[in-house]
Amino acid sequence: MIRIIYSWDVPAENRLQFIETWKTTTNKIHQEVKGARGSFMLQNEADANSIKTIARWDSLQDWENFWQDSKPTQMSSMHDLGRRTGVEIFKEIDDFTK
Repeated sequence: MIRIIYSWDVPAENRLQFIETWKTTTNKIHQEVKGARGSFMLQNEADANSIKTIARWDSLQDWENFWQDSKPTQMSSMHDLGRRTGVEIFKEIDDFTK
């Protein structure tokens, strides 16, 4: 299992639409893409424009297959509303969240 942490800069005027678009996008990816396990979203308390989306994938290979064209069409609307500022890949060691 891996986790991908996407960092986003989302202007205030786009934030609500970005959140709604992310909900639709992440659920669609989870349902349709092999290895996608879903995602959650965090907002920085000190900087409301700073958003993190953390996706869970079965394997690095599944995620790389999804990103083979560098901007999957499923995520184009998110890129229209916010600027992705970073991507980090982490191997999941354990998870005690419920």
